[in-house]
Amino acid sequence: MLGLTWKSVDLGTGELYVDHQIQRAGRRILHRETKTEDSDDFLPLPALCVKALRMRYAQQAGDRKAAGELWQDSRGLIFTTKYGTPIEPGNLTRMFALRARRAGLRVIPLRNTRHTCSSLLVALKVHPKVAQRILRHSQIAMTMEVYAEASDEAVRAAIGKLSDAMGGTG
Repeated sequence: MLGLTWKSVDLGTGELYVDHQIQRAGRRILHRETKTEDSDDFLPLPALCVKALRMRYAQQAGDRKAAGELWQDSRGLIFTTKYGTPIEPGNLTRMFALRARRAGLRVIPLRNTRHTCSSLLVALKVHPKVAQRILRHSQIAMTMEVYAEASDEAVRAAIGKLSDAMGGTG
């Protein structure tokens, strides 16, 4: 997320092209291409994300104006500090935890939000190949490993279907 640029977003069509990431390398923050070409892809954005990105655009314009000569253009990054510099990945992680606590939510590592997304896709009965694309897994086996975690409710429903198919009452 920290590597996304405004050039990679089309707010009109609600699409995002993922092709860069931010990485910490020693004392430097690097804006690099994604690991593989398979990682590069256009993804449609949920309306909630489009709205948030529009708000971010306005916020960043305000930050740029307030910073004046102190503003540093970071290759059009969407997520920057109030001075336009890249956000330190560790700071994002700390801020995520802080905001979760303030909202009264259970704090999970930021990297686990991807797993949360996959759990929601399972609950919504999204086809695994669609989930693979959304989650940007290069191998379907990775997606299926996540999908293998079935809820108790899903197991009960499957057993009920099996029972019905075998002439039981569910």
